[in-house]
Amino acid sequence: MVACKGGSIKDIFHDGVLRIYSGTQPSDADQAVAGTLLLEITESAGAFAAGEFANGLEFGAAAAGAISKAAAETWQDTGISSGTAGWFRLCANPTDAGASSTTLPRIDGSIGSSGADLNMSSTTIVVGSTYTIDTFTLTMPEYYGA
Repeated sequence: MVACKGGSIKDIFHDGVLRIYSGTQPSDADQAVAGTLLLEITESAGAFAAGEFANGLEFGAAAAGAISKAAAETWQDTGISSGTAGWFRLCANPTDAGASSTTLPRIDGSIGSSGADLNMSSTTIVVGSTYTIDTFTLTMPEYYGA
């Protein structure tokens, strides 16, 4: 099971949102957002409101230290702004305006066409075009701490 203090990664990011930005990824997920918001990936491109369950993203069962996007879900959005996708931030369901925070659950990762944390067939995002994330897997290393 992919777990951490306060619950599993699956539970923490239950009904969350995946935001895709242009520009350079911050040095860590505690830092404020950099770049322009290009996409806000939700279930079937539905409107996302922090603190609400509707249209939030779901993960499937954990296996071998990894969780993946729930197979029955369509993770999608329509381009909010045009630009080149450079990085993503997975946010949990609480309100997260993107400011610096050491308490909000977040995971940042790189975006590219291959060899990135999130690979997309094209990193060029155009306003009004629909984009779908077909696969998304988080793999966490085993923790051996005391």
